[in-house]
Amino acid sequence: MTNFMDYALKCAKKAQALGEVPIGAVVVKDDKIISTGYNVREKSQDATMHAEIVAIKRACKKLKSWRLDNCDIYVTLKPCPMCAGAIVNARINTCYYGAKNLNDKEDTIEKIFSNPMLLNHSTKLVYHHNQQCQQILSQFFKSKR
Repeated sequence: MTNFMDYALKCAKKAQALGEVPIGAVVVKDDKIISTGYNVREKSQDATMHAEIVAIKRACKKLKSWRLDNCDIYVTLKPCPMCAGAIVNARINTCYYGAKNLNDKEDTIEKIFSNPMLLNHSTKLVYHHNQQCQQILSQFFKSKR
C-alpha cells in the first residue's frame, strides 16, 4: 500500500507545482495503477476538478464503465463530501487516505461512505497516516498565509 500512497503523493506534488492545493489520487485494480489525478481546480476553473474526480473519470474511461468494481483509491487527504459521493457512486471498494481533514469533525465522510441510500454500496474508508501527506498540505497553506 505504501507504494500506491507514495505515487498519490507524487501526484500531489504535480498539483503543488501548478499552484493548486497539493492533493493526489491513484485508482488501483488488481494491484496495478489504472489512473491518477491531482487537483486542477484553478487551472481548469472548474470546482469539480478535485484529484479524486480526475482519477475516477480517467479510470472510468480506461475501463469503459462507470462501475469501478474491484478498484481501490489512494488519496493524500481524506475526501471532501463531493468526492466521497463520487467514490461511493463509482462503487470503489476501499478508499485509503494519508492525511486527515481537520474540518471533518462530525465524521461526515464516514456517514457518506456507509449510507445505504447510495446504490446499496458502501466503501470502506481506511486512514493510513502518512507524515508526508500531512506535511505537504501544511507547508502549502502556511505559504498562503
